Amino acid sequence: MATRAIVVPEQNGIPSVILVCKTFEMQAKATAEGLGTFGLPTAIFEKHVDSYSVPELKEQVQTTITDQVVKALNIQPAEVDPPPSEPKRTDVIFRGTFEEVNKFFYAREWSDGLPIVPPTLEKVDDFLKFTDRSPEEVIGVLLPDNREATIWNVAVNGVMAGCRSEYMPILISLAEVMADPRFGVRHLGNTPGTEMQIYLSGPIIKQLGFNYEQGALRPGFQANISIGRFWRLYLRNVAGFLPRKTDKATFGGTFRGVLAENEDFVARIGWKPLSVDQGFKAGENVVTVNSCVSNDSVFSMVSETAERTLDRIAARLIDIGILYTSQTRDAGRLPIAHQLLISPTIAEYLAEHGYSKEAVKQYLWKHTFFPANRFNLLFSRTAKIRDSLCDGVKIGDLPPSYCESNDPERMVPLYPNPEALVVVVSGDPARDNCYFCTQNGQHGYITSKKIVLPVDWEKLLKRAKEK
Repeated sequence: MATRAIVVPEQNGIPSVILVCKTFEMQAKATAEGLGTFGLPTAIFEKHVDSYSVPELKEQVQTTITDQVVKALNIQPAEVDPPPSEPKRTDVIFRGTFEEVNKFFYAREWSDGLPIVPPTLEKVDDFLKFTDRSPEEVIGVLLPDNREATIWNVAVNGVMAGCRSEYMPILISLAEVMADPRFGVRHLGNTPGTEMQIYLSGPIIKQLGFNYEQGALRPGFQANISIGRFWRLYLRNVAGFLPRKTDKATFGGTFRGVLAENEDFVARIGWKPLSVDQGFKAGENVVTVNSCVSNDSVFSMVSETAERTLDRIAARLIDIGILYTSQTRDAGRLPIAHQLLISPTIAEYLAEHGYSKEAVKQYLWKHTFFPANRFNLLFSRTAKIRDSLCDGVKIGDLPPSYCESNDPERMVPLYPNPEALVVVVSGDPARDNCYFCTQNGQHGYITSKKIVLPVDWEKLLKRAKEK
């Protein structure tokens, strides 16, 4: 949800109040409406709260804000009619040409701005053939709009995104990730504009023609890019994240292509695939989703020794990841999960010098400690717990390792333990490059789901490829 808006819930019949910066008023109301609360009064900060000095902020709260809250709590909000009920599962909502359909969908914010494939009943039925689950089955309820994720609307959005029908098992698993409370979909309208990185493991990579070599994140491969688009469409159309409303990204971005791991290469060098790192068996089809708030690419990383190579990677991890150190939650129970994508050349070089993936993680963890005062300089004066790592430890948001003393030069870890680093091998086999993604705490916490195939998968897949 918005980091600068608080919806005060109704207690014992007392009306609720939205406390928000002026620029966030519309978005905060949209969030409240998505939660089923309409016509709430607001208490308004005239400017962003970080723009006030501490004395100015205290004065605002004690005077203007307090007066607005008291007034709002003594006024019964006007009754507002909720939006009309949504179409039933098989309702035909529009008939027209391709261009007319797209104009209709775009006007209703059911499109990401690119042309969509009209989700006809026939096309949706083709997708439903690739699952043994009922179209009416509810996968979960997604915030902010409290809308049910169902097998049916997974298929509808899959059609719209330009997916092929045989991608349906993966799409269902992605909806399951969204519905998992641990993942925290409710946070994905946050101001940093978080996007997700989807990772894919298992034989399905080759069965469906995913690119896992040169240009692994580039458009040009239908499976990689259309499934990435599905994720963003499903966030819009089912979860309900819409720009200037419930999606409050400052800048934002667009969907990312699916990153498929080069599992043949990983097996050849004796490493484990990501699916196994996440607790699944080797050879199982697994989808893993993790937020990627900041990303960077570094080239020519292989050096004269394996340790020198890892030292260079560690230095870059610190530079890109230090800002998100404080996003560790619940005393390290849900640590941030930085992601390191390395090309096969680097993985092979490290393996040849005796480094397993676990040893790589251990080395990088030990060599990504940094001075605490470097972290503190990154945050604004009005941020509360983030002004001091020790304050974060005191209130239980950070583990003790972040405050073993009050020395501003003390060394603190970039992340609490080696397992908080996700390592994936993919990309151009002829390059020694790395790609970094930093994860923003509870905003899309790393979550994996097994992909369940229909019982007649091989027959259905053969038939689909013949079309």
